[in-house]
Amino acid sequence: MMHVTARAHTNIALLKYWGKQNEKLIMPTTTSVSLTLDEFYTDTTVWFDDTLSADELTLDGEPLTGKGATKVIRFLDMVRELAGETRFAHVHSINHVPTAAGLASSASAFAALAGAASKAAGLTLSDADLSRLARQGSGSASRSIFGGFAIWERGTDSETSVAHAFQENVDWPIQLLTVIVSDQPKKVDSRGGMQHALTTSPMYQTWVDYTNNHVDDMTTAIKAHDLTAIGELAETDALMMHATNATSVPPFNYLTDTSWTIITIAQKLREQGVPVYATMDAGPNVKLISQPSDTDTILTALTAELPGVQIKVATPGPGIKIVEGDEI
Repeated sequence: MMHVTARAHTNIALLKYWGKQNEKLIMPTTTSVSLTLDEFYTDTTVWFDDTLSADELTLDGEPLTGKGATKVIRFLDMVRELAGETRFAHVHSINHVPTAAGLASSASAFAALAGAASKAAGLTLSDADLSRLARQGSGSASRSIFGGFAIWERGTDSETSVAHAFQENVDWPIQLLTVIVSDQPKKVDSRGGMQHALTTSPMYQTWVDYTNNHVDDMTTAIKAHDLTAIGELAETDALMMHATNATSVPPFNYLTDTSWTIITIAQKLREQGVPVYATMDAGPNVKLISQPSDTDTILTALTAELPGVQIKVATPGPGIKIVEGDEI
C-alpha cells in the first residue's frame, strides 16, 4: 500500500470564476486569472487498502461526513475509474486554510486530493491532466496545480477547459493582505451561489463579458509588473461579480459591513497615493492587492478603524508538490 502525500496551495482569482457553462464537467463561463498563495495550503495523504469496506476520510483529524464526504468519494470514484482501481482509500487531509470562508479552501483541497489520489492509484499524470482532474472536484482547484500566476481557460469541452502556468516564478513585489472578517462556513455555498446568479441575475452576462474581454489586459499588466493596472482590473471584476449576487432573484450577499469598511479603506489609501486594491471571493474576507513596502501603512489604516482585526500577509506561492510517504 503506497502512501502518497500532496501539498497544494490556495489561489485567489484576479479575474474570477463564477458560474458554469457545463455544470456536470465544471466548465466555467469565464477564463480566469489567479495568483497562488504561499501561506494557505492543504496537505493530503492517500493510500488504497483492500481491507477497507468503504472510504475512510478525515479532515483535520476528524471524520469527514455529509456533503464534504460525498464530494470526496465521488472524486475518488473518478480516480478509481481512470486507474482501474477497485480498493477503497484512506484520505487524511490537514487544511491550513479556514474552510468554506471564501479563502479558496476547496481549491487547495481538491488539487491536493487529485495529486495524492492519482499517484497512489498508480497514475502518472501531466500537469495539464492533473489540472483537468482537479477541476472536476472544484473548478478553482484546476489553477492550484500551478504556482504564481495561472490561467484557467474556459474552453469549449473538457479537454480545453484546463489551467496552465502563466508566470510561475514571481520575482517582483506583489502580495495579498488577507483581512479575515470571518472564518466560519458560508450560509450560501459557492456552487449554489454561482449557479443562482447565473440563472437569475440580469447583470450576470455583463460581468461575464467584462471578465472575458479583459484577460489580455490582465496578462499584459502582469507581464509589465503593473500593480495599478492589475489592481484596478481585479477590484472592478470582484465588485461586478458580487453585484450579480445582489441582483439575483432572490438576492444574496457574502459581503458584510466590515467587508465594505475594508474596501473603503483601500479606496482612501489610493487617494493618498498608496496602490492597494480589494478583491473578494465567495465570502466576507477581503484580499488587498498591494506591494510589500506599503504593508505597515496599510496595517496602520486597517487597525485604526478595525482594532483587533486578523490580517495575514500572503505572498506568491508554489505549485503542487507530491511525494511518497505520510508527510512533506
